Amino acid sequence: MEFSKPWDYYKDQLTGLDNRYALMEYLELESSHRLTVFVLDVDNFSACNRMYGYFVSDAILKKVASYLERLRLRHMRLFRFDGDRFVFTTKEFMNFREIEEFAKGIISFFEQTEIDVEYNDEEILHKISVSIGAAMGSGVITLNHAEMVVSEARENSKSSFKLFTAKSNYSKKQQEDIYWINKIKKAIEDEKLVAYYQPIKNMHTDNIEKYEALARINDDSIVVSPIRFMEAARQTGTFSLITRTIIRHTFARFQNTRYSFSINITASDIRLGYLEEFLTNHVKKYNIEPSRVVLELLEDIVTLTEGDMMEQIKRLRKLGFQIAIDDFGMENSNFSRLLELHPDYLKIDGAFIKNILTDEKSQIIVDAIIDICKKSGIQIIAEYVSDEAIYNYLKERDVDYAQGYYIGEPVEQIED
Repeated sequence: MEFSKPWDYYKDQLTGLDNRYALMEYLELESSHRLTVFVLDVDNFSACNRMYGYFVSDAILKKVASYLERLRLRHMRLFRFDGDRFVFTTKEFMNFREIEEFAKGIISFFEQTEIDVEYNDEEILHKISVSIGAAMGSGVITLNHAEMVVSEARENSKSSFKLFTAKSNYSKKQQEDIYWINKIKKAIEDEKLVAYYQPIKNMHTDNIEKYEALARINDDSIVVSPIRFMEAARQTGTFSLITRTIIRHTFARFQNTRYSFSINITASDIRLGYLEEFLTNHVKKYNIEPSRVVLELLEDIVTLTEGDMMEQIKRLRKLGFQIAIDDFGMENSNFSRLLELHPDYLKIDGAFIKNILTDEKSQIIVDAIIDICKKSGIQIIAEYVSDEAIYNYLKERDVDYAQGYYIGEPVEQIED
């Protein structure tokens, strides 16, 4: 077998092993053969980089590569695939028992071996663990399958091995994501991705003043909730397709109404940097005051410090758009970041609202959120208000707005 590029193009400079370019060309050239592919991932190697720095970490990877070369079976090829990932391939048939024995033998070796490297005349001893995914098949898809299952193995525990099968949960998840991404794109093309609107009541006046726009797919007269497709959109980075579509629908719908409306915005939407221009164009097109538009930030507020994300939010506020933080009270929420951002609205995580009549912890958390919002001039919206008793409980605590099925369920049409 001959490669099509110069020899050094296919060599990893750090370890001297064949690199990812060599691997990809090898898989393509050997696509007519049935292969067994092992993907080996050094567990949590980023911690090693943080602990020792890159010079020591590189030395450890070189030592790992040398050990793997010694552990490689005679009929196998070894590649450094990417960062702390290595790949074994073989054209020789291996049954399930042989595949498992080889993988678990490598895992056991590193469990019992301390890696020693020298740095600045000092000996450093470091233990690593590895996880391995294996797959059998032809072509690059076999590598993809092995990558899938090594990721699945690492979700369970370190030093894990998993063999790809068509029944793999991770594989099913990947296939489901692909299905929904195609479904989303087709729904947008066919104008079947639509907005439904849920009312938000002012608890001081008992009047409906706002609506939240929620994405739905009309699938052959069946309305599909976002819980079915939003995670697929998150994993594959297609949130912005949904956001743009919902913005277009919602601005057109509220053009001739008196209501304010909120649209869900993700950190991904802000990272892409299109929102300011896109929203401004729609404000002009539909002659809607920006102050009627509430941008609900779906991601936890800690992530909004990346790059110029906070600056983008400040510019949107300066243009007149209002800002709401959604699901506050979740694990990554914190009061310090809340005060720094100082949104116009805060939506309390519905998990605390739905149990508030019986759960003391929920009551304490909600009371703390109400207290700091009142002192900071932030208006409060409570979601998941499902009955009159919860509504009255929150009203007594001076919550500003209520949203939930007691107020009204999401509908496609609203009264002007």
